[in-house]
Amino acid sequence: MTNIENLDWPSISENLHQRGYVQLEQVLNAEECDQLIAAYQNPAHYRKTIVMERYRFGLGEYKYFSYPLPPIIHRIRECIYPKLAPVANQWMQVLTKEQPYPADFEEFQELCRAHGQTKPTALILKYGQGGHNTLHQDLYGELFFPIQMVLFLSEPGQDYTGGEFVMTEQIPRAQSKAIVLKPRKGDALVFTTNFRPVKGSKGYYRVNMKHGVSEVHDGHRYTLGIIFHDALS
Repeated sequence: MTNIENLDWPSISENLHQRGYVQLEQVLNAEECDQLIAAYQNPAHYRKTIVMERYRFGLGEYKYFSYPLPPIIHRIRECIYPKLAPVANQWMQVLTKEQPYPADFEEFQELCRAHGQTKPTALILKYGQGGHNTLHQDLYGELFFPIQMVLFLSEPGQDYTGGEFVMTEQIPRAQSKAIVLKPRKGDALVFTTNFRPVKGSKGYYRVNMKHGVSEVHDGHRYTLGIIFHDALS
């Protein structure tokens, strides 16, 4: 795994402020990606499996990890959260929302527990031919962290075709903007869970964003979702 401390965090933070997302190259190596995919079949790692079409979420399947999380996922959450907390706090401050996030990840998890949110939200997603994910936001409870992460475990054009990562930005009093991305195996996207602030002529306003996955034409596409807040169930 890439040394998190060596990433260009000022640039990452600026991209989050300006666009609501940023792509990071080669956060995981190929072996780490393959190990996570291989572990998909081991039920001991997971607390719940969701068949997406059953809930009209799309077509595919995902599994929520159980605690304790695999070490690599624990390290990612623990190391990346403190880098993102200042961005999250600035967003809340300019939108006049009273929700300061602690600098330390363990303190944030204590807040989740105080809200009754005790279930891990890290998940691995699998899509086959025709698989897709409808536009959505990952909230899970009253307390949420406004930034999350997805790591791409499969190589586009080699392991699968189609399956682009899609975001929409719902601009007030205007048509929504679509953003289509196709990171490579080992890359990561850091992006807003729900909204981002944008400065207008009368101060900051909230721009809502959703994300999803376009239809996979063939092959199999795996991703790892890192959400920092825990869930009620």
